[in-house]
Amino acid sequence: MPALIPRGRGRRTISEINMVPFIDVMLVLLIIFMVTAPLITPSMINLPSVGKAAKQPDQVIQIVITKDETLELKSQNKSVPVSMKEIANAVRQAQGGQADADTDSAVVISADRTVKYETVVRVMDTLQRAGVKRVGLSVQLAPR
Repeated sequence: MPALIPRGRGRRTISEINMVPFIDVMLVLLIIFMVTAPLITPSMINLPSVGKAAKQPDQVIQIVITKDETLELKSQNKSVPVSMKEIANAVRQAQGGQADADTDSAVVISADRTVKYETVVRVMDTLQRAGVKRVGLSVQLAPR
């Protein structure tokens, strides 16, 4: 309820805000934050690290995804266009026809930057379901 001040002929209300309760609440919040801030430990995120392989792959099979999302299989200096359905068989043939792929061959997926990430994941999923053990992504390092 606003206070009334008697002045002259009529009574006028004081239209000022009482700042004392506001300042009290702010000081209490400040003390709470100052006490709890040292108790909060920063969370640590475990990121994957890149290590050196024990041995280099015998051959590298490269799958290139172009801007129009067509697939090309590059192996031993030859490039063959393939579809998503036959990519697993083409990789197995490039590895030497073995299902287990005892030969140490890696499959590297190179995609244009405008290609949807969904397409890249579909290719990776298809290869992993087909039993290809070493599937990686080709990246371009940013210029320094």
